[in-house]
Amino acid sequence: MKNDEIPMQTTIVNVRTSVSMLQGVFAVGLAMLLGACSSGNNNDNGGLPPAAVPFQELIDQGVTRYMGVYSPSTTIDVGNTLEHTFGVGDGPLCLNGTPYTMATRDSGSEDLLIFLQGGGACWPGLFACNEYAEEQLPLPNRGLLSEDASESPLAGMSVAYLPYCDGGLHSSDADYDTSGDGDIDVYHRGLQNLSASLDVALVTFPAPKRVILAGVSGGGYGALFALPLVSQAYPGVPIEVINDSGIGITKPDDPEFNDEKVSYWNSADFFPASVEGAIPNGPPTILLDWQLQQDPNIRLGMLSYCEDFVIGTAFLNIGGPAFESILRPTVAEVQAANPDRVRSFLRAGSEHTFLGGSLSTSVEGVSVFEWVDAMVNGPTENWQSVADCPTTAE
Repeated sequence: MKNDEIPMQTTIVNVRTSVSMLQGVFAVGLAMLLGACSSGNNNDNGGLPPAAVPFQELIDQGVTRYMGVYSPSTTIDVGNTLEHTFGVGDGPLCLNGTPYTMATRDSGSEDLLIFLQGGGACWPGLFACNEYAEEQLPLPNRGLLSEDASESPLAGMSVAYLPYCDGGLHSSDADYDTSGDGDIDVYHRGLQNLSASLDVALVTFPAPKRVILAGVSGGGYGALFALPLVSQAYPGVPIEVINDSGIGITKPDDPEFNDEKVSYWNSADFFPASVEGAIPNGPPTILLDWQLQQDPNIRLGMLSYCEDFVIGTAFLNIGGPAFESILRPTVAEVQAANPDRVRSFLRAGSEHTFLGGSLSTSVEGVSVFEWVDAMVNGPTENWQSVADCPTTAE
């Protein structure tokens, strides 16, 4: 499909289903959360208390509406992993209507790695995203997902692997008839895919001691949307968020551009309506701070190239220097507000992503491997922010 095959004016078809109750383990997990007592340990944000129920506002807005709704139609063994495929219809689908498949690898670990794959984005006027989940399978055995302890500090962890094929950063919830012939031909169902995958993870790994939520590029943006759902699925469990090249930067001084994407993907429910400035119109500091305030069990690690070409130029069309001018203050402000729970890894240059291949890239003598290892495995004092790009505007 070419860019001009998705016109700006399309007919949206509401794909939300009416759900009278959540099923199975998600309902149990949410009940546990509602009965749990929140701890104020390790809370930053100027001493503000965490929310009584983390992300309750987003729950009320409907972000968990598909949790507990869908189950895989088939599950097959592929080596030492299981691939879970959902049937076509009203549930999980890829952008072009093909089935959605995710994968799990059970190593018996008490740590669970939830990995959100990236692969572009699609909106009217731009079609540059993965369309097939099957092309991202089997579960990769490289980079952060490698089973070799010399290649990944997370080797040995159990894994829930979420391919990306909705074009809407794992958050979308809208179908479109772009040709006007009465038939749906574009399926932005990221929220269904995400929710169904987390349900599989919850059944397969019901009681991890810790969750590592990692996302790359579009999956990094997706991790921002997945975090509230993961927090609800695993109440009270520490969550280490490793965000690679997707911390939420949007187009500055162009609220129409930003709002159009949120509206087109039908993802506004992920932004707290009560928080002024949380809708993405500029630096994502407000949303990141709000998320960290919700749950003291969350820590955030941010990785990015300072002039990321893919995000800054290809998708936002603002260029590397403008991207860096947003990146640097965003990172600095979120770290300052959450000094015990946030660190960053900023590398000079215009390249894109770190976690999919070799983790040997280094900044200030610290490799990505060592930085992630310190974050997840400790010692905590070794997890420090590093940067080799300017810290002040030129």
